[in-house]
Amino acid sequence: MEKAEAVAVLFSVAALFLVSPARSDASDHRYKEGDVVPLYANKVGPFHNPSETYRYFDLPFCIPDHMKEKREALGEVLNGDRLVSAPYTLDFQKEKESEAVCKKKLTKEEVARFRAAVIKDYYFQMYYDDLPIWGFIGKVDKEGRDPSDYKYFLYKHIHFDVFYNKDRVIEINARTDPNSLVDLTEDKEVDVEFMYTVKWKETSTPFEKRMDKYSQSSSLPHHLEIHWFSIINSCVTVLLLTGFLATILMRVLKNDFVKYAHDEESAEDQEETGWKYIHGDVFRYPKYKSLFASGLGSGTQLFTLTVFIFILALVGVFYPYNRGALFTALVVIYALTSGIAGYTSASFYCQLEGTNWVRNLLLTGCLFCGPLFLTFCFLNTVAIVYTATAALPFGTILVIVLIWTLVTSPLLVLGGIAGKNSKAEFQAPCRTTKYPREIPALPWYRGTVPQMAMAGFLPFSAIYIELYYIFASVWGHRIYTIYSILFIVFIILLIVTAFITVALTYFQLTAEDHEWWWRSFLCGGSTGLFIYAYCLYYYYARSDMSGFMQTSFFFGYMACICYGFFLMLGTVGFRASLLFVRHIYRSIKCE
Repeated sequence: MEKAEAVAVLFSVAALFLVSPARSDASDHRYKEGDVVPLYANKVGPFHNPSETYRYFDLPFCIPDHMKEKREALGEVLNGDRLVSAPYTLDFQKEKESEAVCKKKLTKEEVARFRAAVIKDYYFQMYYDDLPIWGFIGKVDKEGRDPSDYKYFLYKHIHFDVFYNKDRVIEINARTDPNSLVDLTEDKEVDVEFMYTVKWKETSTPFEKRMDKYSQSSSLPHHLEIHWFSIINSCVTVLLLTGFLATILMRVLKNDFVKYAHDEESAEDQEETGWKYIHGDVFRYPKYKSLFASGLGSGTQLFTLTVFIFILALVGVFYPYNRGALFTALVVIYALTSGIAGYTSASFYCQLEGTNWVRNLLLTGCLFCGPLFLTFCFLNTVAIVYTATAALPFGTILVIVLIWTLVTSPLLVLGGIAGKNSKAEFQAPCRTTKYPREIPALPWYRGTVPQMAMAGFLPFSAIYIELYYIFASVWGHRIYTIYSILFIVFIILLIVTAFITVALTYFQLTAEDHEWWWRSFLCGGSTGLFIYAYCLYYYYARSDMSGFMQTSFFFGYMACICYGFFLMLGTVGFRASLLFVRHIYRSIKCE
């Protein structure tokens, strides 16, 4: 992305990693003339590497006399926010013209640090009365064709334009003076005087609507047209697929039912063929039943978590500058829904006549949290080495460990005990024979991997357009607020996943292959693998991310998210297939 485009994105959208800032000192946001309005510096970092952010004063800016750190909520710390007092003073309705912040002599090392930051397109982020402020710290003059001829400049004068309505701050814009520059090209000591100008203007925009401009960017007509095109495209896919599958399955099944009923009347000793032939094996319990039940439990919990997050999003909890709330909600809801995982897993495990339900519960607790914890440990170590704000403080890690120990684990155990004591029996319309039938030799395309590729492609094709906007929001500078459209796409994803898994299960049974349990789970979850493949495409073709830290954060955390999708959609696929298999075998007479 060119620098001009980056500036346009930065100031038109005015939102890069919009987060929930610490609450302002004046909680009612009302001020009198001359009152101190809280201004906090948050972080600096490369424009194209959203995860690689550093504390504002890691760069040698002017440090205020009385610098204090803001206490932050869990979600803000997880998002990498570290708010401290800014070196500028913007008192309510007090204008300032070229006010000096400080004079300092930059050493050779400090000049080199600023120059390295300018080369990487570093931006700064601040909060003024909870309103985000963004800007670049310098610019590169590329008039010379050879990189050795480039010149590097630091902005030393910031203009703040503040809009107010009566006694409230409504909007703030920060722009750097292109004529007030410090040359950083050479390794030599430089004298610099940092300055700022403040202008106050009155506006009629009410306080309640001061955040609207941040969410409007994703609702612009041309963006909405693309979103609706995506939904219409997905809906057409769903309608064609569901109509096609429903027609085929209904007609084929109807013919099967008629044929099997006729066979029963005409020739009792006639050899059976097709899916009825394996009625004595279709409900034979799968291998690794403890792992299978744990996958179902974790998938059900993640599905519940996703539904709750959508509910909160649709009622307006995740407005743009409140992004820290998403991390808080994810941690809290995951902890509170762990009982669902315990209950589902232990209940299903006991239905499959499993005996070691304690080991099953331990497996359920570690199935998703285990890989996530290992990934976090590695990435947090990387962030510590880089001294980035993404490195969580010890206190925050302790809080998360306490939540897991005091909330997640006890609820998991309670759910498991309730599931074990539910005494539910597995509902199988047909008796299972003592010895399994041999599965006939099948062509290569009926193998697990080709079937997973077929099963994952259609659901992925229904969501891939929306995926770009989500990636551009999470790993870029766009704001995503159209949660209603995202919810529709999620429903479409579930429907397509369920239908395609049912269809493949039916074709598997007609080929007299009765090992459908794991196959239906793997086929349902295969969309998660397609999403991870899209990560590769997005990283190399649609983003400008670079560096070991950003690359490891992107692929590490996306692997955890895609693994979560695999478990969730695998559960959806298996549940849909189980309903279907029970239905067709209940409709015929099984000896």
